[in-house]
Parts: sequence; C-alpha cells; structure tokens
Amino acid sequence: MTTPDTPIRIAVVGHTNAGKTSLLRTLTRRVNFGEVSQRPGTTRHVESVDLEVGGRAAVRFLDTPGLEDAVALREHLEGFDRSLMPPERIRRFLQGPEAHGVFEQEAKVLRALLDVDAAFLVIDAREPQLPKFRAEIELLNACARPVLPVLNFLHHAAQRETGWKELLSAYGLHVVVRFDAAAPFVGAERELYRDLATLLRDRREELDRIAASLDAEAAQRREAACRRIAELLVDAAAMRRTATAAEFANEQERHRRVAELRQSLFDKAQRCAEDLLALHGFREGDADEAPLPMVEGRWSMDFFHPEALKDAGILLGKGVAVGAAVGVVADLALAGLSLGTGAALGGAIGGAMSQGLGPLGRKLANKLRDVHELTVEDRVLFVLLGWQLRLLRALEHRGHAALERIGADGLGAGDPQALADCVRSAQPARSHPDWESGTRLRWREAPQRQALVSQVARRLGEAIPA
Repeated sequence: MTTPDTPIRIAVVGHTNAGKTSLLRTLTRRVNFGEVSQRPGTTRHVESVDLEVGGRAAVRFLDTPGLEDAVALREHLEGFDRSLMPPERIRRFLQGPEAHGVFEQEAKVLRALLDVDAAFLVIDAREPQLPKFRAEIELLNACARPVLPVLNFLHHAAQRETGWKELLSAYGLHVVVRFDAAAPFVGAERELYRDLATLLRDRREELDRIAASLDAEAAQRREAACRRIAELLVDAAAMRRTATAAEFANEQERHRRVAELRQSLFDKAQRCAEDLLALHGFREGDADEAPLPMVEGRWSMDFFHPEALKDAGILLGKGVAVGAAVGVVADLALAGLSLGTGAALGGAIGGAMSQGLGPLGRKLANKLRDVHELTVEDRVLFVLLGWQLRLLRALEHRGHAALERIGADGLGAGDPQALADCVRSAQPARSHPDWESGTRLRWREAPQRQALVSQVARRLGEAIPA
C-alpha cells in the first residue's frame, strides 16, 4: 500500500547510452553513482538511488540497463497468446527461459518497470527516430505504467526534438520533458517533477513538495557559494607581506617575495574552486566525466596578466601607482600622506599612536623602519572574483552527462560595476592582516571578519545574475 512516507518509485529506462545514469547523477547530485561513459552498455544491472527531501527518501530511482534488442523481443512477444493483455504477456515472457538468456537485459528493464509508479524514458535527442526506438516505446507501453519521455542532449546542434515529439505523440506520449543532463535548463528539475504530477495525480502533493525543496536547495547552494567566494575575497584582501628596503631592492629577493604572494593567492583560489565543485556534486578529475578546464587551468589562469589588470582597472575606475606588471603593490604611498617635514611626520605618528597605531600608523612605522609591504591589488581581486563567479555559473548550468570541456562562453560573471562594488566592500580586510586564514597554527576567525564576509556574500548574491 502506498502512503505519503513511501518513496515514489521511478524506473529510468531507455536505449543504450541515452544518458540514464548521467541524468540520475544530475537529479540526485550523487557524483559517485553508477558509471558514466561513452561506451555502450555501461549499466548492466538495475541499481537504485534515492532523492532525499527533509531527511527521508522522497523518490527512489531505478537505473536500468539499456534496451539492446527491442525489435527482436517485440517479434518474440507476438508469438504469445493474443487474447492476453499486454502486461500479462510481459509477465509470461519474464517467466520463460528467454528472459534469462538472449533477452536478459530487456527482461531486467521490464521486470523493474512492472514494479514502479512510473518511468522516465530517456531519449538521446540527437538520434534519428529508427524502428528500434519505436519497438522500445511499444514494449514500455505494454507494461501499463505511466511513461514520461525525457529529451536529453538538447543543447547539441544535431538534436532532432521536433521529430521525437511527433513520434512520441503517435504513441500517446504527449507530455514530454526537456531536460538536458549535460547542461540542464534553469528550472528544468522543477518542471520535470511538475510534469510527472500530471501522470501521478495521487502523488501530486508530494511532487510539489519535491519541486519546492529543489528550489530551496538551489538557493541554499547559491548562498553557500557566495559565502565561500566572499571568504576568498576577504582573505585575499587581507594578505600582506613585509620586506626590508634592502630585500626589496634586491631583484632576486623581490621576485621571490612576489612569487610567494602570488602562489599563496593561487592556492587559496584552488581551494575555493574545489569547494565549489564539491558543493555542486562534482569531483575534480573524475575519470568518468570530462575535466573542468576552468578548474583544470586555474594554475595557468593569470590573475596578474597585464591585459586583464588593465581591463579590471578600467572597470574599477582607479589606477595603481606601483606594480602594474605584476599585480602586487609595494605599499609606499602612505595613503597620499606627505613626509616632507619631520614635524609633520612626528605629528602624524603621534595622531596615529593615539588611535592605537591603526593602518596609517602601521604604514608610518614601517616607513621609519624602512619596511615595505606587499599586498594584492584591487584589480587582481576583481579578476579573481570574476573567475570564481564564472566557474560558479558554469557549475550551476552543468549536468553529469557533460563530456565536452566546460567554458565560460555566454556565462558572464555579472555586472562589472556591481562586482567592483563587491571588491570595494572587502576593503576593510586590508587593515587586518591577521584576518588572513592559515597564517597561524591556531588561527581563529574574528567576529568582525565573519561580519564582513557576510556583508560581501550578500553583495555577491545581489550582483550575480539569476
């Protein structure tokens, strides 16, 4: 007996290599479920995976092997007693020796289909409408279970969506879902479950809850991603390295210091990218999926490239006095303070000391000690932020059937001015080098840093396109 606590059972069926396992990885965000490959017949057994909502299994998917010889099986079934209803003929077949022999794979699919609430028929929309596909539809319809066709790979230039819709309509399958497991449409999951509700009216309330839950999860992922990127931005803004004038004057030593700061920034960007991957259910270097070049290339992605810095500087509306070629500032400008006279300098130091040796006082003290400070330019922060946001948007539009290289084409990071405002909002971190994570063995995040991260994250959430 079906109750509201009973998972809705969905068999995922279709021809070999139509993307069934990839669809399930995308729907459940279980990157380690099954095997995804371009080799035909990868799935050989029926496997189950649950979609959990509110801590319980709301949907139980059954991933089935590909139908390999539907035409021959349909001809075989024509030899059964014609007075039998189609589902009964299927059951008779499953009791016979052929179900454990030549038609073993088809038998696994049909056996699963007789024991579920409905089926997703996954169709590679790039394929022509060959007779074998018609035979598959007839076999599935013979099981007398609601079938919801899912057109996959619709982003491909060779897709044949119109022809498939005509064929499906001819077999009474008028409700069709457009869901590309390589690059899901925004809101595609929600529409999939709402379309399923038209076939399973007695489970409509549960399916509506699932759709609402998916919307909430997407919002939570976006919020978590914005916070993680905000942490990176604040961390990078807080980065500060000191060097004596003699060390900075030595070209080799100066290059070493700059290289260390760059490498530290790259390391932080890498960890952020890995966290974004995990948040969206991906693993870097997954052998069964295409690599993510935006992540793969993060080591070669030059946040300090002069051309990128030039563009960022224009968008930020500010110039940088030192280090334009390397993207690191030797902080000698002292916020425009003139050091023309000893009296003025002494007065400035006295004022700074009376205020607790704040950022200005630290800079003056460093000047007297002949110490230079290296920090990351705002323009570099802008380039870094744009890269992370493009990666985020690419992951939000990437499904687990994707086997091509991912890129940022058509996925802007957001309004440049809004992103520039985000960079500026992280500026308070420049006054707190102790806010850089990982600088001490027992580093603990200050409440003020947490508040700033939250503020930057909110700005990012408002700046990123929906």
